[in-house]
Amino acid sequence: MNTPAPAPSGKPFRLTRVFEAPRALVWAAWTKPEHLQGWLGPKGFTMPRCTIDLRPGGIFHYCMRSPEGHEGWGKWTFLEIVPPEKLVAIVSFSDAQGGVTRHPMSPQWPLETLSTVTFAEKAGRTTLTIEWSAHNASEAERKTFDDSHPNMTLGWGGTMDQLAAHLARA
Repeated sequence: MNTPAPAPSGKPFRLTRVFEAPRALVWAAWTKPEHLQGWLGPKGFTMPRCTIDLRPGGIFHYCMRSPEGHEGWGKWTFLEIVPPEKLVAIVSFSDAQGGVTRHPMSPQWPLETLSTVTFAEKAGRTTLTIEWSAHNASEAERKTFDDSHPNMTLGWGGTMDQLAAHLARA
């Protein structure tokens, strides 16, 4: 059973991108470790470890490694899964054991963010929309999140370029 998504707080971050790939492939790229390890993250980063339990209440837990060898962990706790249309998750920075941690470079970043990713197909192309908002956040954390939208646009833009390249190879 899916858990209804909570209402977002603050100003949501939105990004939409159209991919030259069928929705089933784009969905797989977001839900299967062998795909996620091939594209998710900033350019030059790798994902040496990840597990995914794709069900409401399940967790995607992963480690990203920078080109310099620094490791950081993250986790998504799935709230709603509507294959192949929608993923809703609480996203957090994490430690290797799966605990929630603060952003390593931004102590005022929210401990939790609410992420909704939708997948719509038309004529063999997939429109992917990401909507992200601060969740259970203080006013200072919401402000930090809201003020970060330009940087998030740049970061996610590069990540979406990597996804496009991954889909072209798949």
